[in-house]
Amino acid sequence: MNKILILLILGIALFSCSSDDTNEKQNNCDLKTIISTEDYIEAPSNFLTINSLEINNNCLKVNFSAGGCNGDTWEIKLIDSGEILESGIPQRNVRLSLKNEELCEAYITKELTFDISNLKVNGNKVQLNIENSGESILYEY
Repeated sequence: MNKILILLILGIALFSCSSDDTNEKQNNCDLKTIISTEDYIEAPSNFLTINSLEINNNCLKVNFSAGGCNGDTWEIKLIDSGEILESGIPQRNVRLSLKNEELCEAYITKELTFDISNLKVNGNKVQLNIENSGESILYEY
């Protein structure tokens, strides 16, 4: 009787577990986007050049370059200001934050994807203004 009870409890526990990472796994993005006014203002802003931007489903692919040794120690974040600008198409301001303490003279290019699904607003599109590229990209969902 105890074995049946234990199996029943294990079965219930197994089927009742769910993962909060389902969207992240479906999106297959490298990193999440942070929404924080404080981080938007205060996060590191070492020099980088954004070479290209592309949206694929809920992932923003950013190709960027910066000076360094190999880029392995870089801390990179995509940060939203937390503010929605009302216009014909709603807009959000985001910036790519780079903390780079590498002291080499190589010029490294990397490409990362960021899950931008948390930037959705009412409607079916939002304009993302990328502060440190001077470009905007339309996110349609």
